[in-house]
Amino acid sequence: MTDEAPPPDWVPAAGPARPSRITFLEMTARPAPRRAPPPLDAHALMRVEEPALAYFRWLYHHTGRDWMWIDRRRWDDDRLAAHLAAPGYALYVLYLKGGPAGFFELVPHDGGTRIDLGLFGIMPEFIGRKLGPFLLDQAIQLAWERGPQRLTVDTCTLDHPRALALYQKFGFAPYATRDRLAWPLGPDLAKLD
Repeated sequence: MTDEAPPPDWVPAAGPARPSRITFLEMTARPAPRRAPPPLDAHALMRVEEPALAYFRWLYHHTGRDWMWIDRRRWDDDRLAAHLAAPGYALYVLYLKGGPAGFFELVPHDGGTRIDLGLFGIMPEFIGRKLGPFLLDQAIQLAWERGPQRLTVDTCTLDHPRALALYQKFGFAPYATRDRLAWPLGPDLAKLD
């Protein structure tokens, strides 16, 4: 696997590291719109113009809690604030009946020639309602409207079991893999602010 050292917050009581395989995917040409059907319930996809740290942390925690989304939980406020305020960064939240049901972020790299779908997820209580295809279609279309040459995303074996297949169904192709250990959060980081 890997000889990764545990992060500073990890303690043995948090549990052992979990092995995972990250698959990196790309799309090098804009696909024809799939136009996945929208939710039947009242919904809105909104860009969060100035994401508050607490709101982002809440979205990240609640969307990824079942899939061991932990990396951004380890970021301090300064690092997270810089990420959210980076030029061209965009956070979109899908609201269903007025409440958040999922989100994604678009992160430009290489002068905007590459856009990374840095995070993409549906909140656990909304999984199984066919929101993933709709939200992914929206993310892809919004990313390509920015005029990149390449769109990237990654997923790992700890994510939803259908994540990789969904990305491939929508036109992403794997180009690399990497094995990694996912260390559970230490007690101070495990609680939500």
